[in-house]
Amino acid sequence: MADVVMYGTRFCPYCVAARRFFDGRGISYSDIRVDEEPARREEMRARGGGRTVPQIWINATHVGGFTDMLALEADGRLDALLEDSNS
Repeated sequence: MADVVMYGTRFCPYCVAARRFFDGRGISYSDIRVDEEPARREEMRARGGGRTVPQIWINATHVGGFTDMLALEADGRLDALLEDSNS
């Protein structure tokens, strides 16, 4: 199973949409709330993420934001990332 991590905030519409996407597909993920733990925002940036939320990683691959993840889904590349637990 892939290690999925999302840095986000509670009310960001793209964060909410990403959570719904993960939940709807039965994808387990770590939801790091940078609005509740502001120091985690710097952690997100240091990991190579942008300044905006959400920022999503699947295993060692930085996917980007929600629309980036949807683009991977549309291209048929998201499932491969989710299935590859060695990335």
